[in-house]
Amino acid sequence: MKFSAQEEYGLRCLVALAREGEGGFLTIPEISRREGLTPSHVAKLLSILRKAGYVKSTRGQLGGYSLGKEPNDLLVKNILRALGGRLYGEGFCERHSGILPECVHGSDCMLRPLWSSVQSAVDHALEGLTVADILAGTIENGKLNVQGSRQRLAVSTAS
Repeated sequence: MKFSAQEEYGLRCLVALAREGEGGFLTIPEISRREGLTPSHVAKLLSILRKAGYVKSTRGQLGGYSLGKEPNDLLVKNILRALGGRLYGEGFCERHSGILPECVHGSDCMLRPLWSSVQSAVDHALEGLTVADILAGTIENGKLNVQGSRQRLAVSTAS
């Protein structure tokens, strides 16, 4: 399983903006330099994030992009959904039907429960995780344990 570059880079752009603090803003070229991305790619990502309400844009000489919400209100699972969708959800079977218009396993699919379980696990792992949590550096590799919606992360100390 993998996440797309669009999701990775989109989150990186949001984190770059969040680092600027309240009222801070960055231009496309500034984000491009900081993140090592082309200006056109940053512009595309910021357009997606603006349409979803995660960033605001200001035109003019002193213009740029800023967060559209507080970092505590920017849920990672919703941002990922806006940038690339879910791993498994509506239309999955239609998109993976092979050369036929419909999947040959429409009513007796043995894989559907697997993909649904994987999506549920991802949703559970991301539940309540915000851009503020990313900024705080409280996420430890392989030890994410989120305790309910909108609560702080509890990093697992068990091995």
